[in-house]
Formats: sequence, structure tokens, C-alpha cells
Amino acid sequence: MRSNRRLRWAAVPVAVTLIVILAGCSQQQLRGFLPGPYGVTNHTDGITGLWVTSWIVLLLVGIVTWGLIIWTAVVYRRRKGQTGLPVQLRYNLPIEIFYTIVPLILVLGFFAFTAKEQNSIEHPVANSDVKIEVYAKRWAWDFNYTDVGPGNKGVYSPGVQAQENENSDGTIDRAKLPVLYLPVNKSVQIKLASRDVDHSFWVPEFLYKKDNIPGKDNYMFFTPQKLGTYEGKCAELCGDYHSLMLFQVKVVTSDEYDAYIQSLVDKGQTGILGPEYNTNTNQPGNKAPQADK
Repeated sequence: MRSNRRLRWAAVPVAVTLIVILAGCSQQQLRGFLPGPYGVTNHTDGITGLWVTSWIVLLLVGIVTWGLIIWTAVVYRRRKGQTGLPVQLRYNLPIEIFYTIVPLILVLGFFAFTAKEQNSIEHPVANSDVKIEVYAKRWAWDFNYTDVGPGNKGVYSPGVQAQENENSDGTIDRAKLPVLYLPVNKSVQIKLASRDVDHSFWVPEFLYKKDNIPGKDNYMFFTPQKLGTYEGKCAELCGDYHSLMLFQVKVVTSDEYDAYIQSLVDKGQTGILGPEYNTNTNQPGNKAPQADK
């Protein structure tokens, strides 16, 4: 009875401390310090939930483990007047089953929830409202908006690498960054390809990235749900100017998106910038240049 009373008294300050800590948490802390607000895309809340729940479970495991270590050190410490070694135990079947089964359950649980969330992200969306091709190149991005424009043959927006401002203070001229336009609340399919080496398409606030690999097409499926401008970058070290391989994503209304597509048509940027502009000729289907005879 005395030990149970001690446990209850020990639990009270722990519970109070946790309540105070959680009550003082900002929205960023409650989201596990992940970038962006809730609901940026239809996937971000699920990713956030998986991340935060995993940390809570791991923190609880840590508290139990640290508590047992400290408790053991205190309870079984050498007391005044004691000599020799304490009683040695070789086997304890219940404890051995505990530290085998519990970690196994945790690993399987993490795997199951991760696989479920990954499957929802990677699941193809048939007949997406918007289809876009993103070609990564050293050290910029080309965006093809397919199935729109004259004859539904597409329009394109070529990009250049980020330009540093002339004042040499290391800042970037953001007005010259490549910009990818997306309509809000419309399902989007993005086809990812590379013109040269490995790159990676990453918008941090979308909580998801995927590689652009030479000779292989990857796909992303999502629905942007919040209007705004989001920063993007290459997440795969790809050469000298990797740090300048930046872009922006503008999530706009449907009318603004249609107006942007029309502006590309008005500029004469119709059709798409396809694989014929790849600089890596050592890809499947590409032929090395032949010397003139």
C-alpha cells in the first residue's frame, strides 16, 4: 500500500508538468516543428499526425526506460555496511518476454502506420484535374503544363538558376525564380524527370519530396488546399550550383491559374519542352552524338 501511495504522489507532479508544458505549446510545437500550417495539401495533416504521434510514443518509451534505469540504480544501490556482490540473476522469463514483445509491437506498429500513410500519398489519382511535367536540369527547372493551350498540346515555362542580387550581399533575386502555378483544391499529377543527373523536387511545406532520376519517370499526386506562395528547392546534391537550384510554387484560384496558362499562350510558349533537350545522352532511348563524316 505504501509503494502504491508513493507512485500516486510521484505521478501527480509529472502529470502537472506535462499539462503545463502542453498548454504552453505553440502551433508550430504541436505540429512537431514541421514547416507550414495545417492543411497545405491533402496529405500534410496525415504526415504531421504520423510524425507527432511517433514522437509522443517514443518519448513515453524513453520516460519508462529512463525511469526504470534510475529506479534500479536507486533501489539496488550499495548501502552502508554492505559488502560483496548482490544476488546475481541469470534468467527472468517475464522480463525477457516483455523486452522482446514490446519492441516488436512498436516496430510493427510504426511500420503499419507508415505504410498506410505512404500508400495514401503514393496512390495514383486517375484523371487528375491538372497534369504537369517537371524537368530538373543543372541548375533550374522546366515546367510543362500538359493537356492545355491550343489543341491541348500544352504550354511551358522554362527556368533559369537563381540569380544573386547585384549588391553582392548573397541574397537572391526572387523575381527571376522559376514559378510553378497550381490551382487550389484541384487534384494535381506531377511527372518528374531529369535532363542530366539526379535531382530531387522538394517543397518543404508540402512535407514531401521525390527524386528526378535520369531515364526514369516518377510521379506525385496531391491536392493543394491553401492559397499562397511556397518555396521549393533541389534536395539532391547535383553539382556546383546546387544551392541556387530554387523555385517557387504559387497556389492560386482557378481563374488565376487559367489566366496564367493564357499568358504563356500569349507569349508563344506553346507545346512542351520534352526529352529532346536532355543534356545527358547516356540515357535509355538517347543516342550519343555522331561525328560528321
